[in-house]
Amino acid sequence: MRLTDFWRRMGLVFGEAYARSWAADVVVSELDGRTVDEALAAGVPAKDVWRAVCRTVEVPRSLR
Repeated sequence: MRLTDFWRRMGLVFGEAYARSWAADVVVSELDGRTVDEALAAGVPAKDVWRAVCRTVEVPRSLR
């Protein structure tokens, strides 16, 4: 998954403005206690981060 697709999906789920805030502020236990931004910066593939987001919040099936 490309980062552009990842951020598009984040925007669809959370809204464009809140997606970046959520990614910076919410710690996801499945990402080893990191935020989305921290996980991506550490080299975790966007697809794996997206799957963790999907398991953390209710993401519509069409976006999974």
